[in-house]
Amino acid sequence: MAALAPSVDGIGIANLPNQRHKIVAKRGAHFTIMVVGESGLGKTTLINTLFSTELSPPKNYSRRHHKQLDKLTEVEIIKAELEEKQFKVKLTVIDTPGFGDYVNNRDSWSPIVEFIDDQHEAYMRQEQQPQRHEKTDLRVHACLYFIRPSGHTLKPLDIEIMKRLGTRVNLIPVIAKADTLTQNDLFLFKQRIREVIAAQGIRIYTPPLEADDENADHARVLIDAIPFSIIGSTEDVKTPDGRVVKGREYIWGVAEVENENHCDFKKLRSLLIRTHMLDLISTSEELHYENYRQQQMETRKFGEPKVKKLDNPKFKEEEEQLRKRFTEQVKAEEARFRQWEQHLIAERDRLNKDLETAHSAIKQLEAELDNLQVGYGRGTGRR
Repeated sequence: MAALAPSVDGIGIANLPNQRHKIVAKRGAHFTIMVVGESGLGKTTLINTLFSTELSPPKNYSRRHHKQLDKLTEVEIIKAELEEKQFKVKLTVIDTPGFGDYVNNRDSWSPIVEFIDDQHEAYMRQEQQPQRHEKTDLRVHACLYFIRPSGHTLKPLDIEIMKRLGTRVNLIPVIAKADTLTQNDLFLFKQRIREVIAAQGIRIYTPPLEADDENADHARVLIDAIPFSIIGSTEDVKTPDGRVVKGREYIWGVAEVENENHCDFKKLRSLLIRTHMLDLISTSEELHYENYRQQQMETRKFGEPKVKKLDNPKFKEEEEQLRKRFTEQVKAEEARFRQWEQHLIAERDRLNKDLETAHSAIKQLEAELDNLQVGYGRGTGRR
């Protein structure tokens, strides 16, 4: 097949990016972001700071304190429509209050993981319908995982949930309240977190790095900054040199949200909104959703409902093992009880025998006493 020689002026293929821009601008974008982390790490504040609006009011932790007995991780959905220079983004924020707030946090990640899987499932079911005009799409495009600024390393709970999230969603780890650590402690903390992520095989989102890309240097800067250190604040404060900035005021000075010497907020905002939002959306579609769809299509028939947790062969096997272990424990307890019962019976028999011996001794002593009394009576009569 002979190659066509385009004219000197070209045929217009170079104009395709402009066409793409017009299509996206007309349709807008739908972006879903999830925030996961313990209470009090500034998740709500960061979201409000990122999008320069109060999407969610501050949490009332005293009210939640009375709900501690529920011990459930909740899932809250906040929707908003943002517009900037006639470009609209339908934003959905998924909050997860209650995660990691208890002494025993076993399975506290289940509602989060199930929510992500359920959104893939719901979208896949809609794709299989004859009419697909208005699909509800709550698939998560980015998940910000908030790490407590302890200065040590990741906790076992962090590792467990990050492993599960990394295979399902674009996971972006952030160090909350970075202004509570010194620059040196923050540097070491980041290093330790990277080492644990590598050692544990945790999958996190990294911006695509292509040699011929004009944004390659910027992508490298973003990659080097992971996990992002964050300061969130929607308050205007005045710096010593007279500037008014978003930040937090301390005795020693002002921690500025958008100062790259203080934190990585601008880098995170750039990743999420300015440079990689469409990549996050397409990665969710082409990688995470496709992985889920392929896995489900391989394990069930077309149109068949999702396998329930209890029907899954893996969980049936676990249930059988638990039942077997429980039976063994019951048998061991019964054997111990029988042994204890036999010991009690033997002890009872021994005590009864001792009692009979003591009773015989008493009878014998009483007989001897009677004989003595009779002999004493005869002797007195002879006199």
